[in-house]
Amino acid sequence: MTEKLRDPLVRFSDRAQDYAKYRPHYSHSVVHALQNACGLKPQHIVADVGCGPGLLAEIFLENGNQVIGVEPNREMRIAGEAYLGGYSNFSMVDGSAEVTTLKDASVDFVVAGQAYHWFNPPEARAEFARILKPGGWTVLVWNDRNTHATGFLRAYEAFIRTYGIDYEQVAHKYVAHPDALRGFFGSSEMHLITQQNEQRLDYDGLCGRLLSSSYIPKSGERYDAMMRELPQLFSSHAVNGRVVLSYDTNIYYGHLEP
Repeated sequence: MTEKLRDPLVRFSDRAQDYAKYRPHYSHSVVHALQNACGLKPQHIVADVGCGPGLLAEIFLENGNQVIGVEPNREMRIAGEAYLGGYSNFSMVDGSAEVTTLKDASVDFVVAGQAYHWFNPPEARAEFARILKPGGWTVLVWNDRNTHATGFLRAYEAFIRTYGIDYEQVAHKYVAHPDALRGFFGSSEMHLITQQNEQRLDYDGLCGRLLSSSYIPKSGERYDAMMRELPQLFSSHAVNGRVVLSYDTNIYYGHLEP
């Protein structure tokens, strides 16, 4: 395994465009849930840490929030600025979960979509607590792909395990569950809301979604073998020219108390 593949800072550098185009977007029901649970209002300032191409930031921007994207990867920042450039209430900074570059007590919400599992939790926690206003909220969101609900989902999971480079090492399932996250929120109560999401993909969409994953090879013998088998995986499960990837959208939220 190369250093590039292990380093979270650069492992998405050659996947930013596929990520922006083919990853599942977040439903506006995420914002609606936070309005009810946390009192989210359009005047609240949101820091989207690990913003990437802006898929989570977008739903807050459409709610009227000022959103500051914090992203350490140059290619992802470029993709996010291109995707969200039409929003006057969006800005992007070169920063990380551990060093956001934002001012003390400057934001009402810190959110992270499909990103927390790349953070250093103790350092990120201290940084989030620093930039949050008193009473501010931390929200961690994942689109958690269902792996066994249908024949296609089982086959896709087996396919990834066959051809993935370091899937077991980086899969977010090891930290994206309540037992692993309670310590991050400290003595404050951690809450969880689960919603459903899905993608209906044609063959090109399935190919792009596959290649957006950092644990999937993009060249070499393993890549060649994978791309020879992918059409069969698709054709065996497609209905009306589409396959369905289903997800649980898990929204963990709370205050960061000592």
